Amino acid sequence: MYSVIYNENMEEVCLNSEPVFDEGDEYEGDGDCQEERGHGAGETHLKKDPPQPTVGLEFDSFDEAYDFYNAYGKERGFGIRVSNSWFRSKRKERYRAKLSCSSAGFKKKSEANNPRPVTRTGCPAMIVIRLMDSKRWRIVEVELEHNHAVSPQIKRFYKSHKKMILAARRAQPPPEPVTEVHTIRLYQTAVCNGFTNVDEREVLIPVDHSKHLELKEGDTQAVYNYFCRMKLTNPNFFYLMDIDDDSCLRNVFWADARSRAACGLFNDTVAIDTTCLTNKYDIPLISFIGVNHHGQQVLLGCAFLGLDSVEYYVWILRAWLNCILGRPPEVIITDQSKPLQSAVCEVFPKARHCYGLWYIMQRVPEKLGGLKGYEAIKRQLNKAVYNSLKIVEFETAWADMINQHGLGDNRWLQTLYEDRRRWVPVYLKDTFFAGMIPVQENESFNAFFDGYVHKHTSFKEFVDKYDLALHRKHTKEAVADLESRNSCFELKTRCSFEVQLSKVYTKEIFRRFQSEVEGMYSCFNTRQVTANGPITTYIVKERVEVEGNEKEVKNYEVLYETSQVDIRCICSLFNYKGYLCRHALNVLNYNGIEEIPSHYILARWSKDFKRRGLFDHGFNDVDMYNPLYWYHHLYKRAIPVLEEGAQSQDHYEVAVHELEELLNRLNLVEENIV
Repeated sequence: MYSVIYNENMEEVCLNSEPVFDEGDEYEGDGDCQEERGHGAGETHLKKDPPQPTVGLEFDSFDEAYDFYNAYGKERGFGIRVSNSWFRSKRKERYRAKLSCSSAGFKKKSEANNPRPVTRTGCPAMIVIRLMDSKRWRIVEVELEHNHAVSPQIKRFYKSHKKMILAARRAQPPPEPVTEVHTIRLYQTAVCNGFTNVDEREVLIPVDHSKHLELKEGDTQAVYNYFCRMKLTNPNFFYLMDIDDDSCLRNVFWADARSRAACGLFNDTVAIDTTCLTNKYDIPLISFIGVNHHGQQVLLGCAFLGLDSVEYYVWILRAWLNCILGRPPEVIITDQSKPLQSAVCEVFPKARHCYGLWYIMQRVPEKLGGLKGYEAIKRQLNKAVYNSLKIVEFETAWADMINQHGLGDNRWLQTLYEDRRRWVPVYLKDTFFAGMIPVQENESFNAFFDGYVHKHTSFKEFVDKYDLALHRKHTKEAVADLESRNSCFELKTRCSFEVQLSKVYTKEIFRRFQSEVEGMYSCFNTRQVTANGPITTYIVKERVEVEGNEKEVKNYEVLYETSQVDIRCICSLFNYKGYLCRHALNVLNYNGIEEIPSHYILARWSKDFKRRGLFDHGFNDVDMYNPLYWYHHLYKRAIPVLEEGAQSQDHYEVAVHELEELLNRLNLVEENIV
């Protein structure tokens, strides 16, 4: 089985002019050869159509690249040969080659009495392959058109085809061992209407659709073309395809360059959104979602899942882990899918796996809506989930709900209670969520592609909308960057904490923190209750709004450690949202602290987070010669240029001029390498 992984940067290659008469004819030749058929009774042979040669395809070795083009040529009805090779003189290592149609070039005029028929027509069809830094061979140039007739119906085989048949006849390999991750099957056939694409003269064998992506007419080519185009236009684009032994597509994963760069910044807490699977959309879309420094959703990768099973989820998760250079997130949020839960435990054993509260609460009407007293049940459930500050409070409120409404036999509620440590906020106070779980009833979570995907969106339609969705999200982030950097935030109090963080946080995060500063004035009667060495316990009272317009007084316990200025509130807003709550701020103010300690000002919320080069965080073990590392480092260095260049017309013109000069110099370097 041949495999190919599409995960390197694309590059343009400028070929030098080549001689008319070629150096190597070792694969050239004409002649006839009958292919041996299987001898088993009733044995049927299906043709495995190789994909069309495309710039960007990669192979583990030169031989694999040659075999691929040879198989393609055999299927189309032409032979191939190595028409030119480039070697590094010192090591005599081939680093580049041109594989041409066997009719390429022209033969010198023969002086023999009975010369062989002329088969050379100067055919331009060829591929150029090059050895990359990753030690894989990549197709860098393709020409598919021939200047002579080619047909798979021709009953002869070229010398290159003979060698392929003889090699296959001798090979007799042992059974392949089971590997952990399925790789891409290079010789693939499209799936259509339950059958593989085969020659009309062959017998059609049905395919089990239940284990594959259900692609409609045009979907396969649309997805494949999109990925190839992105490899050419989007630096660092990454995608993997999982194809089974019947050449059917099972899973697909991809991430564009921006998503991969965002993984270096915002993959501390990640939600795996399976809304399309849960709602049974036509496309089984999975989205990996993080939160950026503005509190906006950011895409970290996408996938199409062929089957809701542990094996398929494991493939998807490992593909994403490969994409992000093996840097797993600290927290993963999913729905309640048991196969996905098992896959997360297998691929990310050290991550904290939680269930998304929004997934569960949005199912309440579906699961409980038909019960007597539904409105009362819903109110009690919300109170238990959102208002419990201590575990005992949740346990008591839950038991009261179950007993009052006779819900002891409700299987869904039983399951929720068994899994309570994965989704109820009061059990998750030691986990950092970066604002990705709701802690109040009015908070919600919208799918990243909400508004771009509906129940009957096809694969083909989705790849068209994907770029539009990302463009709008990126534009929104860019506008927020400019507003955060250039705007003077309006101060609403005289509190020094507000002044301090107005200079640090992005606009949206500062607005959220500002509401906590304003909320300090709804707190009162801050008092010390116990002291144990350097740790002092305070009770802060707050008037909070309950049902309707009524308010009640709640007590919040705050621990304050004086030597390290460490502070913890029982509401745990800092872990849920990433900034201090009004109760903690009150205790700091009570103790005469005028500035928030630096360890409570998270860098991920700062307006210059990307400029400060935090791409390097967590990349200590990454190969410094890895193209992904280069991309991250260059991206980091380029951000200040972009921000300064957008300040004025003069700045813009200088930046554009210098960038054009830099590109010209890079092109000169590339030409010297070639």
